[in-house]
Order: sequence, then structure tokens, then C-alpha cells
Amino acid sequence: MNTTLDLDAVSAFLQAAELNSFTRAAEALGTAQSLVSTRIKRLEDGLGQTLLLRHPRMVKLTSEGERFLPAARDLMAAHDRALGAFRQPSERITMGISEQAVGAEIPAVLARLTAQHPGIVINLRIEASRALEAAFERGELDVAIVRRLGTGRTGEVLREDAFGWFAAESLQQRADEPLPLVSLIAECGLRQHGIDTLHRAGLAWREAFIGGGMAAVLAAVSGGIGVSPLAARIAPPGAVDVGPAWGLPALGRSAVVLRSQVATPRASAFVRTLAAAFRAAS
Repeated sequence: MNTTLDLDAVSAFLQAAELNSFTRAAEALGTAQSLVSTRIKRLEDGLGQTLLLRHPRMVKLTSEGERFLPAARDLMAAHDRALGAFRQPSERITMGISEQAVGAEIPAVLARLTAQHPGIVINLRIEASRALEAAFERGELDVAIVRRLGTGRTGEVLREDAFGWFAAESLQQRADEPLPLVSLIAECGLRQHGIDTLHRAGLAWREAFIGGGMAAVLAAVSGGIGVSPLAARIAPPGAVDVGPAWGLPALGRSAVVLRSQVATPRASAFVRTLAAAFRAAS
């Protein structure tokens, strides 16, 4: 076993382990996938241990990798602290995230970003996609992650999601009653998309619940208050897409888009990590 560790190889291992992908690790590090693979293989050879199991669509930690992971994190944290003696002042990034675009992984993603980019101070706004798009155009945001139902000026598509009409499995609906709609505030583009889709289909609906945040909307859906137009990936556990059974019109798909206007190398590295984290969560 080697007596020294290559810090670039350890960093590549950490990214691949946390993102479950060599491809996403390469995106986060701003390098080629082949180089990430080579560095990790060199690390494994030096340690005399297999740290990651390679699968066609993802990678997984071996038992040896799980043992090495906390030590690798400690090593890179100590390395960052050592560099901190000469580090530039903290850099602030103002970021906007739409709850409809992101969902429950926001805390995990923010924790990862903070750990990997300690020199970045995140000023976060969580608002409707329309409001964030407007704020970005006014120059108020450095980075925005939004859900886009149509075309836009600029942006990197992180993933595409299918929509459905989600409700608690226990919810019953009579054919002669208006559809009980659960949605976010009026500024929400997905709310308006759902209403417009119902109008085009000639279906009656009524306001059942309007939530000020996704947590409230998901709780209302789980509680059987009504039906909500949601991306399938952020629907609450136990909710089902009642659209086909109730004869509701298809809502189609939309894109989760990242918009960025950062200029510094450190901020650009932060945005690469952010994009890779959201792709890995899809």
C-alpha cells in the first residue's frame, strides 16, 4: 500500500461516491470522465482495496469504500483548512430555487454544496419560477433553478419531468362534481398550466386548497383534500396519478432549467457542482 495519497484522486472518489456516477463526478470537477476513472483506479491500486463497484448506470460503495469514505472526507476537510490560511475572502452567490423544480432534495444538495465549497456564501431565495426568471433577468440573481413549461431565453436543461394529477389513493370523485384543485399561489406557472388544461378540456374545477409552499401543498394532497398537478418525482409518498382513471387531460412534460451568470472561477466551480448534484438526483 502507498504511504501517501493523491488528493486529486481522493477528491474524485468523494465526488463519485456522493453522486453515484463517474459522469456526474466529472461534471462537478470540470474534467473528463476517463480522468476521474483513472484517478480512482490509481487510488484503489495504491490502497490495495476496491472502493467502488462499477455498474452500467451508476457506481456503489464497497464495504471498503464505506470504511474509507469518512476518512477521505476528513482528509479533504483538513486540506481545505490548510489552504484557508491563504484563501481569498468569501464569495457570495445569490441563488433562486423553485420548489416545483427541486422538491425534497433541497436540504441534501445545499449541505453538499456548503461542504464542498466552504468559500461560497449562499444567499438563497425560494419563489415561484416566474418570479425567479424575472429576478434573473433584472440581474438580482447569479443562479436560478426553475421549472420551465415552454421555451426560454437561456438555460441549461438539468432534466425533464412528466406531470400528473396526484391525489391521495383514498380520495373519491363524483363525475358531476367540480374537480377539487390543490395548488400553490396564483403566481405559480404550474397552477395556471393545470387550470388552462382543464378549461381547454371543458372540465369544471373548484379551489380546494392554496398553499404558500410545496410542503403545504403536499400535505393537502396526502390528507385527501384534493388533486394537484405535480411532477411525478415530487409527488408525496402514497399519492397516485388519478388522471387516467378520472379522465383528466394530460399535462405533458416540462424542463428543470439552470440559469447562471457567474463570472469567477470559484463561482463557476460551484455551479458545476450544483448542476451535477441535480442531475444525479433525477
